[in-house]
Amino acid sequence: MTVGLDGFTLLAIPFFVLAGNIMNTGGIARRLVNLAQALVGRLPGSLAHCNILANTLFGAISGSAVASAAAVGGIMSPLQEKEGYDPAFSAAVNIASAPIGLMIPPSNVLIVYSLASGGTSVAALFLAGYLPGILTAVALMFVAALYARRHHYPVGAERINYRQFLQVFRESIPSLMLIFIIIGGIIAGVFTPTEASAIAVIYSLALAMIYREITLKKLNDILLDSVVTSSIVLLLVGCSMGMSWAMTNADVPELINELITRVSDNKWVILFIINIILLIVGTFMDITPAILIFTPIFLPIAQHLGIDPIHFGIIMVFNLTGLAFAHHLSAPFCLWDAALVRSVSTGQ
Repeated sequence: MTVGLDGFTLLAIPFFVLAGNIMNTGGIARRLVNLAQALVGRLPGSLAHCNILANTLFGAISGSAVASAAAVGGIMSPLQEKEGYDPAFSAAVNIASAPIGLMIPPSNVLIVYSLASGGTSVAALFLAGYLPGILTAVALMFVAALYARRHHYPVGAERINYRQFLQVFRESIPSLMLIFIIIGGIIAGVFTPTEASAIAVIYSLALAMIYREITLKKLNDILLDSVVTSSIVLLLVGCSMGMSWAMTNADVPELINELITRVSDNKWVILFIINIILLIVGTFMDITPAILIFTPIFLPIAQHLGIDPIHFGIIMVFNLTGLAFAHHLSAPFCLWDAALVRSVSTGQ
Protein backbone atom coordinates (compact mmCIF):
# COMPACT_ATOMS: atom_id res chain seq x y z
CA MET A 1 0.00 0.00 0.00
CA THR A 2 2.71 2.48 0.96
CA VAL A 3 4.67 1.72 -2.21
CA GLY A 4 1.57 2.49 -4.28
CA LEU A 5 1.28 5.92 -2.65
CA ASP A 6 4.96 6.76 -3.03
CA GLY A 7 4.70 8.89 -6.14
CA PHE A 8 5.21 12.61 -6.78
CA THR A 9 2.38 12.60 -9.33
CA LEU A 10 -0.18 11.64 -6.66
CA LEU A 11 0.44 14.93 -4.84
CA ALA A 12 -1.73 16.53 -7.50
CA ILE A 13 -4.84 14.79 -6.14
CA PRO A 14 -5.10 16.54 -2.72
CA PHE A 15 -4.16 19.87 -4.30
CA PHE A 16 -6.86 19.65 -6.99
CA VAL A 17 -9.39 18.51 -4.36
CA LEU A 18 -8.52 21.55 -2.23
CA ALA A 19 -8.70 23.86 -5.25
CA GLY A 20 -12.16 22.51 -6.13
CA ASN A 21 -13.46 23.07 -2.60
CA ILE A 22 -12.09 26.62 -2.54
CA MET A 23 -13.80 27.37 -5.86
CA ASN A 24 -17.05 25.91 -4.56
CA THR A 25 -17.09 28.17 -1.50
CA GLY A 26 -15.26 31.19 -2.88
CA GLY A 27 -17.84 32.40 -5.39
CA ILE A 28 -16.08 31.03 -8.46
CA ALA A 29 -18.75 28.39 -9.14
CA ARG A 30 -21.53 31.00 -8.93
CA ARG A 31 -19.82 33.22 -11.51
CA LEU A 32 -19.46 30.28 -13.88
CA VAL A 33 -23.17 29.51 -13.46
CA ASN A 34 -23.98 33.15 -14.29
CA LEU A 35 -21.89 32.86 -17.47
CA ALA A 36 -23.65 29.63 -18.42
CA GLN A 37 -27.05 31.29 -17.92
CA ALA A 38 -25.98 34.18 -20.14
CA LEU A 39 -24.89 31.78 -22.90
CA VAL A 40 -27.79 29.29 -22.94
CA GLY A 41 -30.53 31.10 -21.03
CA ARG A 42 -32.81 31.47 -24.06
CA LEU A 43 -32.93 27.78 -25.01
CA PRO A 44 -35.89 25.52 -24.13
CA GLY A 45 -35.21 24.01 -20.74
CA SER A 46 -32.59 26.69 -20.21
CA LEU A 47 -31.81 25.76 -16.61
CA ALA A 48 -30.97 22.18 -17.62
CA HIS A 49 -28.60 23.50 -20.31
CA CYS A 50 -27.13 25.90 -17.78
CA ASN A 51 -26.54 23.02 -15.36
CA ILE A 52 -24.69 21.01 -18.03
CA LEU A 53 -22.57 23.93 -19.23
CA ALA A 54 -21.74 25.07 -15.70
CA ASN A 55 -20.67 21.54 -14.72
CA THR A 56 -18.45 21.40 -17.81
CA LEU A 57 -16.81 24.76 -17.00
CA PHE A 58 -16.43 23.99 -13.31
CA GLY A 59 -15.06 20.52 -14.05
CA ALA A 60 -12.52 22.04 -16.42
CA ILE A 61 -11.18 24.03 -13.46
CA SER A 62 -11.59 21.71 -10.47
CA GLY A 63 -11.25 18.24 -12.04
CA SER A 64 -13.70 16.82 -9.49
CA ALA A 65 -17.09 15.33 -10.35
CA VAL A 66 -18.30 15.37 -6.74
CA ALA A 67 -17.29 19.03 -6.29
CA SER A 68 -19.09 19.93 -9.53
CA ALA A 69 -22.26 18.07 -8.53
CA ALA A 70 -22.34 19.79 -5.14
CA ALA A 71 -21.37 23.30 -6.27
CA VAL A 72 -23.47 23.60 -9.42
CA GLY A 73 -26.34 21.50 -8.09
CA GLY A 74 -26.54 23.61 -4.95
CA ILE A 75 -26.86 26.78 -7.02
CA MET A 76 -29.20 25.44 -9.70
CA SER A 77 -31.61 23.42 -7.53
CA PRO A 78 -33.54 26.41 -6.05
CA LEU A 79 -33.83 28.00 -9.50
CA GLN A 80 -35.08 24.77 -11.10
CA GLU A 81 -37.56 24.17 -8.29
CA LYS A 82 -38.93 27.71 -8.71
CA GLU A 83 -39.44 27.13 -12.47
CA GLY A 84 -41.31 23.85 -11.84
CA TYR A 85 -38.65 21.40 -13.03
CA ASP A 86 -39.16 17.78 -12.03
CA PRO A 87 -36.71 17.16 -9.12
CA ALA A 88 -35.74 13.74 -10.48
CA PHE A 89 -34.97 15.23 -13.92
CA SER A 90 -32.93 18.05 -12.38
CA ALA A 91 -30.93 15.60 -10.28
CA ALA A 92 -30.40 13.31 -13.29
CA VAL A 93 -29.05 16.19 -15.38
CA ASN A 94 -26.65 17.11 -12.58
CA ILE A 95 -25.54 13.48 -12.13
CA ALA A 96 -25.00 12.94 -15.85
CA SER A 97 -23.05 16.15 -16.47
CA ALA A 98 -20.89 16.30 -13.32
CA PRO A 99 -18.56 13.42 -14.44
CA ILE A 100 -17.60 15.47 -17.50
CA GLY A 101 -15.14 17.11 -15.11
CA LEU A 102 -13.34 13.76 -14.88
CA MET A 103 -12.75 13.82 -18.62
CA ILE A 104 -11.86 17.47 -19.18
CA PRO A 105 -8.52 18.43 -17.58
CA PRO A 106 -7.33 18.87 -14.96
CA SER A 107 -8.58 15.38 -14.08
CA ASN A 108 -7.58 13.45 -10.98
CA VAL A 109 -8.56 10.12 -12.52
CA LEU A 110 -6.36 10.69 -15.58
CA ILE A 111 -3.48 11.24 -13.17
CA VAL A 112 -4.36 7.94 -11.47
CA TYR A 113 -4.46 6.21 -14.88
CA SER A 114 -1.01 7.62 -15.67
CA LEU A 115 0.27 5.99 -12.48
CA ALA A 116 -1.48 2.66 -13.15
CA SER A 117 -0.30 2.49 -16.77
CA GLY A 118 3.35 2.90 -15.86
CA GLY A 119 3.87 6.58 -16.61
CA THR A 120 1.70 7.56 -19.58
CA SER A 121 2.13 11.30 -20.18
CA VAL A 122 -0.33 13.25 -18.02
CA ALA A 123 -0.14 16.26 -20.35
CA ALA A 124 -1.03 14.06 -23.35
CA LEU A 125 -3.95 12.52 -21.42
CA PHE A 126 -5.18 16.00 -20.48
CA LEU A 127 -5.15 17.12 -24.12
CA ALA A 128 -6.87 13.92 -25.26
CA GLY A 129 -9.73 14.43 -22.80
CA TYR A 130 -10.95 17.75 -24.18
CA LEU A 131 -12.75 16.65 -27.35
CA PRO A 132 -14.74 13.71 -25.89
CA GLY A 133 -15.64 15.84 -22.87
CA ILE A 134 -16.96 18.70 -24.99
CA LEU A 135 -18.82 16.34 -27.35
CA THR A 136 -20.42 14.66 -24.34
CA ALA A 137 -21.64 18.02 -23.05
CA VAL A 138 -23.13 18.85 -26.48
CA ALA A 139 -24.86 15.45 -26.66
CA LEU A 140 -26.31 15.94 -23.17
CA MET A 141 -27.65 19.37 -24.09
CA PHE A 142 -29.31 17.89 -27.19
CA VAL A 143 -31.08 15.23 -25.09
CA ALA A 144 -32.07 17.84 -22.47
CA ALA A 145 -33.56 20.05 -25.22
CA LEU A 146 -35.71 17.18 -26.52
CA TYR A 147 -36.90 16.35 -23.00
CA ALA A 148 -37.62 20.03 -22.25
CA ARG A 149 -39.71 20.44 -25.41
CA ARG A 150 -41.70 17.29 -24.66
CA HIS A 151 -42.45 18.41 -21.08
CA HIS A 152 -42.87 22.13 -21.95
CA TYR A 153 -40.15 23.44 -19.66
CA PRO A 154 -39.84 27.23 -19.90
CA VAL A 155 -37.27 29.30 -21.72
CA GLY A 156 -35.27 31.63 -19.47
CA ALA A 157 -37.47 34.58 -18.61
CA GLU A 158 -34.81 37.27 -18.63
CA ARG A 159 -33.32 38.36 -21.93
CA ILE A 160 -29.98 40.06 -21.38
CA ASN A 161 -28.56 42.68 -23.71
CA TYR A 162 -25.02 42.89 -25.06
CA ARG A 163 -23.82 45.16 -22.27
CA GLN A 164 -25.15 42.83 -19.57
CA PHE A 165 -23.50 39.85 -21.26
CA LEU A 166 -20.15 41.64 -21.33
CA GLN A 167 -20.53 42.40 -17.62
CA VAL A 168 -21.17 38.73 -16.80
CA PHE A 169 -18.31 37.64 -19.05
CA ARG A 170 -15.89 40.11 -17.43
CA GLU A 171 -16.80 38.78 -13.99
CA SER A 172 -16.07 35.21 -15.11
CA ILE A 173 -12.74 35.95 -16.83
CA PRO A 174 -10.59 35.49 -13.67
CA SER A 175 -12.20 32.07 -13.14
CA LEU A 176 -11.77 31.03 -16.78
CA MET A 177 -8.14 32.17 -16.76
CA LEU A 178 -7.30 29.29 -14.44
CA ILE A 179 -8.01 26.84 -17.29
CA PHE A 180 -5.49 28.55 -19.56
CA ILE A 181 -2.92 28.93 -16.80
CA ILE A 182 -3.00 25.24 -15.85
CA ILE A 183 -3.25 23.65 -19.30
CA GLY A 184 -1.09 26.26 -21.04
CA GLY A 185 1.63 25.92 -18.41
CA ILE A 186 1.66 22.12 -18.67
CA ILE A 187 1.75 22.11 -22.49
CA ALA A 188 4.47 24.77 -22.59
CA GLY A 189 6.53 22.80 -20.09
CA VAL A 190 6.54 25.64 -17.56
CA PHE A 191 5.44 23.30 -14.78
CA THR A 192 4.40 19.68 -14.21
CA PRO A 193 0.77 18.62 -13.54
CA THR A 194 1.62 18.29 -9.84
CA GLU A 195 3.04 21.81 -9.73
CA ALA A 196 -0.01 22.99 -11.69
CA SER A 197 -2.27 21.62 -8.95
CA ALA A 198 -0.44 23.72 -6.34
CA ILE A 199 -0.76 26.78 -8.58
CA ALA A 200 -4.50 26.08 -8.88
CA VAL A 201 -4.81 26.19 -5.08
CA ILE A 202 -2.88 29.47 -4.79
CA TYR A 203 -4.79 31.11 -7.65
CA SER A 204 -8.25 30.00 -6.48
CA LEU A 205 -7.51 31.05 -2.88
CA ALA A 206 -6.29 34.48 -4.03
CA LEU A 207 -9.39 34.87 -6.20
CA ALA A 208 -11.71 33.89 -3.33
CA MET A 209 -10.01 36.42 -1.06
CA ILE A 210 -10.41 39.13 -3.70
CA TYR A 211 -14.11 38.25 -3.93
CA ARG A 212 -14.21 38.39 -0.08
CA GLU A 213 -16.31 35.24 0.14
CA ILE A 214 -14.02 33.12 2.34
CA THR A 215 -13.67 33.66 6.09
CA LEU A 216 -11.21 31.92 8.41
CA LYS A 217 -14.00 29.62 9.61
CA LYS A 218 -14.94 28.72 6.04
CA LEU A 219 -11.27 28.13 5.21
CA ASN A 220 -10.96 25.77 8.17
CA ASP A 221 -14.02 23.82 6.98
CA ILE A 222 -12.61 23.70 3.43
CA LEU A 223 -9.30 22.30 4.66
CA LEU A 224 -11.00 19.66 6.81
CA ASP A 225 -13.29 18.58 3.98
CA SER A 226 -10.33 18.41 1.58
CA VAL A 227 -8.37 16.25 4.04
CA VAL A 228 -11.29 13.82 4.37
CA THR A 229 -11.88 13.60 0.61
CA SER A 230 -8.17 13.23 -0.21
CA SER A 231 -7.76 10.58 2.48
CA ILE A 232 -10.59 8.51 1.00
CA VAL A 233 -9.16 8.76 -2.53
CA LEU A 234 -5.59 7.98 -1.50
CA LEU A 235 -6.71 5.09 0.71
CA LEU A 236 -8.54 3.66 -2.29
CA VAL A 237 -5.38 4.14 -4.36
CA GLY A 238 -3.20 2.34 -1.81
CA CYS A 239 -5.58 -0.61 -1.36
CA SER A 240 -6.18 -0.92 -5.10
CA MET A 241 -2.45 -0.93 -5.84
CA GLY A 242 -2.06 -3.79 -3.36
CA MET A 243 -4.88 -5.72 -5.02
CA SER A 244 -3.44 -4.99 -8.46
CA TRP A 245 -0.05 -6.34 -7.34
CA ALA A 246 -1.68 -9.52 -5.99
CA MET A 247 -3.65 -10.07 -9.21
CA THR A 248 -0.54 -9.56 -11.32
CA ASN A 249 1.43 -12.07 -9.25
CA ALA A 250 -1.43 -14.56 -9.64
CA ASP A 251 -1.24 -14.14 -13.45
CA VAL A 252 -4.83 -12.87 -13.59
CA PRO A 253 -4.12 -10.47 -16.52
CA GLU A 254 -2.71 -13.35 -18.58
CA LEU A 255 -5.71 -15.56 -17.78
CA ILE A 256 -8.20 -12.83 -18.77
CA ASN A 257 -6.18 -12.05 -21.89
CA GLU A 258 -6.31 -15.70 -22.91
CA LEU A 259 -10.05 -15.90 -22.15
CA ILE A 260 -10.91 -12.82 -24.22
CA THR A 261 -8.75 -13.83 -27.18
CA ARG A 262 -10.48 -17.22 -27.21
CA VAL A 263 -13.79 -15.46 -27.83
CA SER A 264 -12.48 -13.65 -30.90
CA ASP A 265 -9.25 -12.55 -32.53
CA ASN A 266 -10.91 -9.50 -34.09
CA LYS A 267 -9.56 -6.22 -32.69
CA TRP A 268 -12.92 -4.44 -32.65
CA VAL A 269 -14.81 -7.34 -31.07
CA ILE A 270 -12.25 -7.54 -28.25
CA LEU A 271 -12.38 -3.77 -27.74
CA PHE A 272 -16.19 -3.94 -27.63
CA ILE A 273 -16.03 -6.66 -24.95
CA ILE A 274 -13.61 -4.54 -22.88
CA ASN A 275 -15.95 -1.53 -23.20
CA ILE A 276 -18.93 -3.56 -21.96
CA ILE A 277 -16.95 -4.94 -19.01
CA LEU A 278 -15.73 -1.46 -18.01
CA LEU A 279 -19.25 -0.01 -18.32
CA ILE A 280 -20.60 -2.70 -15.97
CA VAL A 281 -17.70 -2.25 -13.53
CA GLY A 282 -18.31 1.53 -13.48
CA THR A 283 -21.89 0.89 -12.41
CA PHE A 284 -20.86 -0.72 -9.13
CA MET A 285 -17.32 0.46 -8.39
CA ASP A 286 -15.85 3.92 -7.90
CA ILE A 287 -13.57 4.97 -10.72
CA THR A 288 -10.27 5.27 -8.80
CA PRO A 289 -9.98 1.64 -7.63
CA ALA A 290 -11.47 0.46 -10.92
CA ILE A 291 -8.71 2.16 -12.91
CA LEU A 292 -5.98 0.83 -10.62
CA ILE A 293 -7.32 -2.73 -10.72
CA PHE A 294 -8.31 -3.07 -14.37
CA THR A 295 -5.62 -1.02 -16.13
CA PRO A 296 -2.92 -3.69 -15.57
CA ILE A 297 -5.39 -6.28 -16.87
CA PHE A 298 -6.73 -4.60 -20.00
CA LEU A 299 -3.90 -2.25 -21.05
CA PRO A 300 -1.57 -5.08 -22.19
CA ILE A 301 -4.43 -6.48 -24.28
CA ALA A 302 -5.08 -3.05 -25.80
CA GLN A 303 -1.40 -2.52 -26.59
CA HIS A 304 -1.23 -5.97 -28.18
CA LEU A 305 -4.12 -4.86 -30.42
CA GLY A 306 -2.20 -1.71 -31.38
CA ILE A 307 -4.26 0.74 -29.29
CA ASP A 308 -2.31 3.70 -27.93
CA PRO A 309 -2.21 3.88 -24.09
CA ILE A 310 -3.46 7.48 -24.24
CA HIS A 311 -6.46 6.47 -26.36
CA PHE A 312 -7.17 3.53 -24.08
CA GLY A 313 -7.00 5.77 -21.00
CA ILE A 314 -9.77 7.96 -22.39
CA ILE A 315 -11.82 4.84 -23.20
CA MET A 316 -11.45 3.64 -19.60
CA VAL A 317 -12.44 6.96 -18.04
CA PHE A 318 -15.37 7.41 -20.43
CA ASN A 319 -16.84 4.02 -19.52
CA LEU A 320 -16.03 3.97 -15.81
CA THR A 321 -17.49 7.43 -15.17
CA GLY A 322 -20.75 6.44 -16.85
CA LEU A 323 -20.35 9.06 -19.58
CA ALA A 324 -21.60 6.44 -22.02
CA PHE A 325 -24.99 7.15 -20.38
CA ALA A 326 -26.36 3.63 -20.65
CA HIS A 327 -27.56 3.94 -17.07
CA HIS A 328 -27.93 6.35 -14.15
CA LEU A 329 -26.34 4.03 -11.60
CA SER A 330 -22.84 5.02 -12.63
CA ALA A 331 -20.50 7.36 -10.75
CA PRO A 332 -21.88 6.32 -7.31
CA PHE A 333 -20.48 9.28 -5.35
CA CYS A 334 -22.07 11.75 -7.78
CA LEU A 335 -25.36 9.86 -7.56
CA TRP A 336 -25.55 10.18 -3.77
CA ASP A 337 -24.24 13.75 -3.83
CA ALA A 338 -26.73 14.97 -6.43
CA ALA A 339 -29.61 13.14 -4.73
CA LEU A 340 -28.84 14.91 -1.46
CA VAL A 341 -28.52 18.31 -3.14
CA ARG A 342 -31.89 17.96 -4.93
CA SER A 343 -33.64 16.12 -2.03
CA VAL A 344 -34.66 13.11 -4.10
CA SER A 345 -34.08 9.40 -3.54
CA THR A 346 -31.37 7.56 -5.47
CA GLY A 347 -34.12 5.38 -6.92
CA GLN A 348 -35.78 8.41 -8.50
